[in-house]
Amino acid sequence: MTVLVTGGRGAIARAVTAGLIAAGQDVRVASREPSALPSAVAYDPADPSSALRDISQVFLYSSPSTAPAFVAAAEAAGVKQVVLLSSLSSLGGPEDPHAKTEHVIADASYATTRLQPGAFMSNARYWAHQVRATGQIRLPYLEAEEAPIHEQDIADAAVRVLLDGPGNGHDGRGYPMTGPESMTRRHQIGLVTEVTGVPIEAVDLTPDEARAEMGMRDEGQRETLLAYWASRVGTPATIEPGVELLTGHTGRTFTTWLTDNPGLFT
Repeated sequence: MTVLVTGGRGAIARAVTAGLIAAGQDVRVASREPSALPSAVAYDPADPSSALRDISQVFLYSSPSTAPAFVAAAEAAGVKQVVLLSSLSSLGGPEDPHAKTEHVIADASYATTRLQPGAFMSNARYWAHQVRATGQIRLPYLEAEEAPIHEQDIADAAVRVLLDGPGNGHDGRGYPMTGPESMTRRHQIGLVTEVTGVPIEAVDLTPDEARAEMGMRDEGQRETLLAYWASRVGTPATIEPGVELLTGHTGRTFTTWLTDNPGLFT
């Protein structure tokens, strides 16, 4: 059986691909920009039928707008199992974009498993330019708490579900997933300094300062994000068990993630 891994250039997809190959699986990597990834086939979200030809299982990135085309093509191709990379935000209600995608992707004859991670540790990559340019990390709501997850843990979970295959207890299930500890973003910044030795000034922006500096075109998305961060101040994040349930190991720590990404802040 051949597994299609979509979003092939992403860190999670690369780790899923490596894990499947190490387990002896036949893998086809797909990307919207296959020229940037020589081993990949072209993936057109509006018509993924060619990438899905002779595919039995899929690790999928999708969205509400492209999910119907995927379902139609996957049904036509005879796909047996889809592992959808969704989000913890899908649990917030049916209007969440990830929840909408889950609903469409799951409404098919193949087996579906939803991975629902929270904030990624790799979001810290967006801080690196600020650190190198100014010695600062400028964020609103530095006391907001989250339990970020290592991308390798998400990949390990996906590989486990795909190796188990359809009919092995994962069908129709969603797995909320977080890292192993709740921490403020101020604490995360402190860990960056502790691990890397790079002194960093943490600047706690006001909401208006953040609006001016975030540079997001979608005002609604920006306001939703600010409201979410505000709601997390003083509220420890719930630690979700998905990583341990699927992999048998505790989630990797943020210190481990920093060690796995040397030179990022220097």
